[in-house]
Amino acid sequence: MAKDEALTDAPALAVLELLAQESPPGHFQDLLQRGRRQNLPADQLAELERATQLAMGIHASANQRRQREVVMAALVDTVHDMTTRYDPDTLLKVITSRARRLLGFDMAYISLRRSAGGSYIHSSDGDTTALNVGLVVEERRGLGEMAQDKGAPFWTSDYLNDDRIPHGEGVDEVVRAEGLHAIMAVPIFQGSAPIGALYGADRVVRHFTPDEISVMRSLADFASVALEKARLLDRTRTEIAELESAGFEARGTIARMAYLNEVQSRLIAQVLDGGDLYDIVKAAADALGGALAVGDPQGQILASTGSDAADPAGTEALFKEALTGRAALEARAFRGPSALSENLWATPVTAGAEYLGVVLLKVTQPPGPEAERFFGFVGQAVALLLVVQRSAAVAAGPVRDELFDDLLVAPLRAPRQLMRRASQLGIDPEGSYVVVLARPEGGEHGRAVLWASSYAYRHSGLKTVQGGCVVLLLPGSDASAAARAVSEELAPLLGRPVTVGASGPAVGLASVAKVYQESLRCLDALIALDGAGSAASMGDLGFLGLLLSNDHDVDGFVSSAIGPVLDHDAGGTTGLVRTVEAYFASGSSPTGAAKELHVHPNTVARRLKRIDELLGAGWQKPGRAVEVQLALRLLRARDILRRQRQSHAQAGIPGK
Repeated sequence: MAKDEALTDAPALAVLELLAQESPPGHFQDLLQRGRRQNLPADQLAELERATQLAMGIHASANQRRQREVVMAALVDTVHDMTTRYDPDTLLKVITSRARRLLGFDMAYISLRRSAGGSYIHSSDGDTTALNVGLVVEERRGLGEMAQDKGAPFWTSDYLNDDRIPHGEGVDEVVRAEGLHAIMAVPIFQGSAPIGALYGADRVVRHFTPDEISVMRSLADFASVALEKARLLDRTRTEIAELESAGFEARGTIARMAYLNEVQSRLIAQVLDGGDLYDIVKAAADALGGALAVGDPQGQILASTGSDAADPAGTEALFKEALTGRAALEARAFRGPSALSENLWATPVTAGAEYLGVVLLKVTQPPGPEAERFFGFVGQAVALLLVVQRSAAVAAGPVRDELFDDLLVAPLRAPRQLMRRASQLGIDPEGSYVVVLARPEGGEHGRAVLWASSYAYRHSGLKTVQGGCVVLLLPGSDASAAARAVSEELAPLLGRPVTVGASGPAVGLASVAKVYQESLRCLDALIALDGAGSAASMGDLGFLGLLLSNDHDVDGFVSSAIGPVLDHDAGGTTGLVRTVEAYFASGSSPTGAAKELHVHPNTVARRLKRIDELLGAGWQKPGRAVEVQLALRLLRARDILRRQRQSHAQAGIPGK
């Protein structure tokens, strides 16, 4: 059947044929126009118009369904995209790209709220300039701010010419540069609070359909959910990283605690085995990674180790300053580790209610909890060691005191037996020793004796009591240093002066009795010279010590008085010894000495200046001057005697 015949016979059937063929809308309009040109009867024309109208409606509905299917498929793809593990920034870019492609916009972008007010453009798709991303939108300016304030979509068919919108200069500039007209903004929420807006824009003037607005709202809702998911995922990753870091720190802490527990066990074993205080301090310093010192109640350092290699003197000075300062008070007050400063810590050494001293720790950074607990244990370990040493000293005291008493008797009774007893007590019979006598002035004898037992034990020596004095036999050769050390520790402990005399060294225990007698004479000399409360050795008494000593060490006295001058002359340079002799012979007159030596006074002045450098500026003062003159006389007398012996030998005269 021809088209015209179908149109004449059955207009509605012709429309159905076009509909079945899914013809475009224009074919329906052509069919209607053809019917009008053929002057169809009124009833047939009406039927054709009605059929065309219905067909156009069916066609539009079908197109709308197909478009919705496409949109739904695109939305499903969008949801799938949003399930991918994007970070928030990447996710926002995905949303803008999807919105533009889904609705065919010329441009799509997203803005986010700023904490300071207003918002900024975070990401954009389809833009042709660099003005959009990063643009700050002033508060209450533009469609996005309106949409966020009202919590609903806002749109315009021609943005720049729409007076309903509160325009902002920056936004208008971007819209003008991009050539945008129709713009829609949909708010993005987080919970019930708006956090930004999703925009769709075209470069033509047009109206947005309800379907487009609905799709944009769906995309904004998806974006909100996806952003929240990304935020939670990001927070979860952060928490996982923090947990991993905490786990790593926990493993490190556990390893550190295990190491400190091991060191703690070693320290206990060392204490119980009678270990040395220095060994305990060194092991603790190595474990704590710092410098460590133990001080007694009087502020004296008993042991120190682990000093800063770059500044050992500075570390030692820091410890001494702390011990004479508030360290002891703060340690006793806190009864545990306490910070004296950022890098200096203290912990008390106590046995019950008795305060035995303090342990100081210098570190580059404050110790952690486990190190702080270990540091407190170090104080307890040191206290235990001191108590053990004191108990051992008290237990062995009678036997050791008896040995020392026997060594002070001259001549020795059963010397071989004495040497054997000494060896059994750990005393070297052939060693070098000094004898120190300490007399407390004004009582406190009992405390001094108790202290002496501990002191002798700590220094591997012996102690006894003779005539109201504490007598110590100490390994070493420097009697002066030993006397000062005893005075510096005992006097603060008693809180009153202590007179200390010393002599030595005694080479071998067989010489101890002789050195003890010299120490007695040294102590008597100090008291006779109104030196009560001071400390000195025979060597410190100068020529008086020479007269009081048993061996009359002339060489030692001469060397101590003018040794540097003798060494200078031995080098073959101008005789300074003759200059000193001439100086004193002329009544300490440089001019008189110059006449005596037949040299210019300036020469004598230069020599005297050189002697000042060698002997010190005080050699001309009365006390030193007497010693220097006596040394010169002894030197001259010895030289005369030597020449006489040589002359007698040459003449065949036997000497005495």
